[in-house]
Amino acid sequence: MWVEKYRPHEIRDLIGQSNVVTRLGSLLENPKEMPHLLFSGPPGTGKTSAALIVAQKILGEPWRDYTLEMNASDERGIGDVRDKVKIFSRHLAMNAPYRIIILDEADEMTNSAQTALRRIMEESSRFTRFIMVCNYSSGIIEPLQSRCAIIRFPRLPKEEVVSRLEKICRDESLQCDEAGLSKIYDISNGDMRQAINLLQGASLLDKIDAETIERVSGITHKGKVGEIINLALDGQFSKARSELIQLTKVQGLSEADFIKYAGDELFRIDDPNLGEIAKLISEYDYRLVRGANPDIQMAALLAHLGSLGGSSKKLEIGHAKDQSEP
Repeated sequence: MWVEKYRPHEIRDLIGQSNVVTRLGSLLENPKEMPHLLFSGPPGTGKTSAALIVAQKILGEPWRDYTLEMNASDERGIGDVRDKVKIFSRHLAMNAPYRIIILDEADEMTNSAQTALRRIMEESSRFTRFIMVCNYSSGIIEPLQSRCAIIRFPRLPKEEVVSRLEKICRDESLQCDEAGLSKIYDISNGDMRQAINLLQGASLLDKIDAETIERVSGITHKGKVGEIINLALDGQFSKARSELIQLTKVQGLSEADFIKYAGDELFRIDDPNLGEIAKLISEYDYRLVRGANPDIQMAALLAHLGSLGGSSKKLEIGHAKDQSEP
């Protein structure tokens, strides 16, 4: 996978993160005094790559023997903390200054697990350093934040992402144009991981241009989402639901993407109920994340939009199709 093939192996290779590079470079100059770290920022900005680079630079060749990597969204309970983290953190590293525990997606850990972790961080500080990686630092309890040096990763700028994609295209002998790479950035919204995956998907076709990227990413469905929203606002529930089923079950658009595109399209209208619409979109997005039945929730969303549609202005479908941002 190109995501792994082109993963940075040096701190200086992290793109668009000059402040992060400076801070981590200073910490690596004196690794014995390095505190626990908390990397926070949007997806695909280099947080996990930075954590792995820190582990490799500090621990050297046997870094895998002295590093525990855990995805806290899968192993998020107090049992995982006690069974894995506590046991691993108790042992001294023979050929390294300490062991390193990388907790990816740490903001998904339960409060009880985070509470148990704070004591472990204190007791094992002689033998272990923690690197917690999260999208939102607000999901980390204050006692853990206070024990860490927080390093924030901003969203990647467009010119840096496009430049890196151009280099990958040269290395892979791909034909690409600036419009296609710009479209990749617009769709990925600064997520380098998603951008590289889109590029690799498009590489199976003859040329990487804006049209190719739209087909690969499914962004062409966005205009159809606008049409369905118009039908719902117009009170045509049955037709809107029929079109929705065609879009999700036949053409393969996920319900999560439908919600995302619907939010983008709805916020383009000048409507007195825009505040209610925003609350509505957030409510159904939350229900899907919590595991509610997607078919039922999508039907309920269309029905709810219909109840708000009396004073709503229809979307400009042609305008919505021309928008490049997801």
